[in-house]
Amino acid sequence: MRAAMANAEVGDDVWGDDPTVKHLEAKVADLLGKEAALFVTSGTQGNLCAVMAHCGRGDSFLVGLRAHAYHYEAGGAAVLGSVQPHPLTLLDNGQFDLEQLADSVTPDDPHFAPIRLIAIENTHDGKALPLTYHKQVIDFAAEHELGLHLDGARLWNASTELGVTPRDAADGFDTVTVCLSKGLGAPLGSVLAGSRELIDRAYRVRKILGGAMRQTGIVAAAGLWAIDHQLPRLGDDHRRAERLADGLAKLPGVEVTGRHTNMVFVDLGPSADVMAEAAAANNILLAIWGRESRMVTHCDISDADIETALGVLGDAASQP
Repeated sequence: MRAAMANAEVGDDVWGDDPTVKHLEAKVADLLGKEAALFVTSGTQGNLCAVMAHCGRGDSFLVGLRAHAYHYEAGGAAVLGSVQPHPLTLLDNGQFDLEQLADSVTPDDPHFAPIRLIAIENTHDGKALPLTYHKQVIDFAAEHELGLHLDGARLWNASTELGVTPRDAADGFDTVTVCLSKGLGAPLGSVLAGSRELIDRAYRVRKILGGAMRQTGIVAAAGLWAIDHQLPRLGDDHRRAERLADGLAKLPGVEVTGRHTNMVFVDLGPSADVMAEAAAANNILLAIWGRESRMVTHCDISDADIETALGVLGDAASQP
């Protein structure tokens, strides 16, 4: 990947003539079955470009209460886009309750911010949402004449878990974001794909947000390399997460609360602090909130790393 970056042919992406960026955008648009695509600095910027391309000042969009586009993006849609999020509690499987979704569509009345868009994400907390659910939301959006955005930061993992192509997973959505770092290991960047009209709008929004860069082909080359070399091996991350979950479940006082794609959710129990200290001492990055942890496998984690982590955590959990 570093070699691909060093050897990247570059231009000036502000003027739209960086050939490596153009190659990346065309490749992702084709992978997702969309007319056009736009390289952006992050998934947060991509989601905001999409929301602002779909919605105008004073409009609203429906989004999950714990979805990234609402909960983890610093209120950007409201702060920078003057677009009001309308958050809904998601079901445990990461899906909207379709009856609640229907009840949330406001009438054409000056008292209400007009709803223009539905935003869903796949995966959600690592859960790969089935394409049957996609179809339900797509049909709902068409019935109510709403735009539809898919936050697919981890869509690569979702398509791998579901055994479908990224194009199948993105089908029916007006705009889709995919991440080049999550799962694929590029140093930065995401891509927003959609219709030519919406991507043209998003291009202007990206400029407003300060996302226009110059010789961007240096980092776009990393994304191209990641798609070609890391996308085919994502199943290994899922397999390793399953092995990690199975091993953790056997440790005393530890409860695995979920394993979805490449994520393991675990309650480390009364030995959480001891396990955190042992992990740090053995160069294992372990994020803990109270007793709970989300562990994520990725391209830099090997089978041997999984066994090492299980050994370190197992020894810590077994201390009296």
